[in-house]
Amino acid sequence: MKGGNIYRLRGKLLSLTLTVLIFTTILLWAWERTPLTLLTVQEQFEMPSDPLLSIKTTEEIVEELPDAQTAGETGSGQKEQGFAEAPMPSKIASSSKERENKWDLKIVDTEKRVCNYAKGRWVSDRKRPLYSGFGCKQWLSEMWACRLTQRTDFSYEGFSWQPENCEMPEFEGSTFLRRMRDKTIAFIGDSLGRQQFQSLMCMVTSGKDAPEVEDVGGEYGLFKAPGSIRPDGWAYKFPSTNTTILYYWSASLCDLEPVNITDPATDYAMHLDRPPAFMRRNLHRFDVLVLNTGHHWNRGKLQANRWVMYVDGMPNKDRKRAQIGNAKNFTIYSVVKWLDTQLPQYPKLRAFFRTISPRHFSNGDWNTGGRCDNTTPLAGGSEVSQDESSDPVVDGAVKGTRVKILDITAISQLRDEAHISRYSIKATEGVNDCLHWCLPGIPDTWNELLYAQI
Repeated sequence: MKGGNIYRLRGKLLSLTLTVLIFTTILLWAWERTPLTLLTVQEQFEMPSDPLLSIKTTEEIVEELPDAQTAGETGSGQKEQGFAEAPMPSKIASSSKERENKWDLKIVDTEKRVCNYAKGRWVSDRKRPLYSGFGCKQWLSEMWACRLTQRTDFSYEGFSWQPENCEMPEFEGSTFLRRMRDKTIAFIGDSLGRQQFQSLMCMVTSGKDAPEVEDVGGEYGLFKAPGSIRPDGWAYKFPSTNTTILYYWSASLCDLEPVNITDPATDYAMHLDRPPAFMRRNLHRFDVLVLNTGHHWNRGKLQANRWVMYVDGMPNKDRKRAQIGNAKNFTIYSVVKWLDTQLPQYPKLRAFFRTISPRHFSNGDWNTGGRCDNTTPLAGGSEVSQDESSDPVVDGAVKGTRVKILDITAISQLRDEAHISRYSIKATEGVNDCLHWCLPGIPDTWNELLYAQI
């Protein structure tokens, strides 16, 4: 029994000795590394406190660059065919300042500020207008060519938009066509979208006749139906660069289908959650897409067009959604969501949603004697200083998506003198158009903003 106890005692002593040795080794190991840890923390506290600085390992350093109510309207030198690189803004260009430290860490100072083209001011510009108001008869509708009307003051033509912290590339038609070689730019929306389309055609041709330009509307199914005032859109191709510019009329951005195709007086299903069939069919053919909607969203327009709201293929039963403003917002979010799901299939497609164009009726509306008689440019100011968009619906819809905002609302709000106003080809008494713009005019600037972002 004594021998057994001795052996057990020796075993416990041996076990205790091993435990002490292991614990001592761990303490020594930790002690040896404590000064390095403290040194590292101390060194890091001495680094600049700029919030734009971040610490990354060598393998994690990745260059980060920013992504580059309608009145009277019814129903080569490029890499892999990609876009030429737009000039970087001089004052807020993205930069990455790196320096290595003795632990092989890199401090990355990323001044990643995306240019806000909607913030800036209107400035006098002797180079304006970009085309003649007496010309461009090949593309410009007479009702929008204010030089052909009784209007005598054209000072509104002499201004250009200057963003606050970024440069606007000077628009030149031949340069635009070269950058858009083998590409198609499409405008889909209401008559304000049509104005932007006609503006771009005039800008690209400098308002001169271009007999070489081909009408390719038939390739997109854009024909004038029997009895119609006009086709649902137009498409023109510049053969020198194989560039196509088109417009498709879709005032609501909803898919419209006759409820009863055999009845000429049938209602039309207005699918709030479904984009226009034209866009769905032709999206793969576009390289730049510009959408807009807004001014047709009123009860009068819906009733006149016999549009009936549908959701999920059935008549809408949601009373809250049936309210005009809610229906418009629901549609805008639906279209953007659908487009965002499609863009990964077309990585070279640049999609924009243009914000709403402001109206300037005073003392009434378009059908109740409203007018816009001011002819003094920038009477309400010349500068936009806000950072947020004046169209929160479009801004909210595109946020977090691949669809970009073409923000024109606030800058256009300052230009109440540039509407067609009471002037017209026929000099119709008592008719005022404070929605559409004189051309040349404000939509030219919208296209310059678009050009700067593509």
